[in-house]
Amino acid sequence: MSGINRRALLLSSGSAVIASTIAATAHAGEPRRRDREPSRDLRALIKAHKATYAAFGKAIQERDGSNREHDRASRAEERALLAVCAYPAVREGDRRAKARYLLRIEGRGELDLAEHMQALLRSTMWKG
Repeated sequence: MSGINRRALLLSSGSAVIASTIAATAHAGEPRRRDREPSRDLRALIKAHKATYAAFGKAIQERDGSNREHDRASRAEERALLAVCAYPAVREGDRRAKARYLLRIEGRGELDLAEHMQALLRSTMWKG
């Protein structure tokens, strides 16, 4: 009869599961190099928001600008910020870049619409 019984098999397979779990956890703990950097999509959204924010500031400062121009610039800036909030940051670099950027925006008191929070919370939900 073989020297392997059910108890020995369970004991050895349990060790293999523990060892593979530890190895996977250690590997997953450090994101791959490309995952540490924000994606092109998120960088483009942040760049677009910065541009619309600057245009909005310029529209406010212009003395001869109409309220319609101010409103248009304000809505464009709001849409751009909502796009950043709604971006589903899955990779480590995206999560960090999105959080850093939005913390700066919030620090200025400009992450103040209910739509911002809704978009941000929805972006964290898995699409299934």
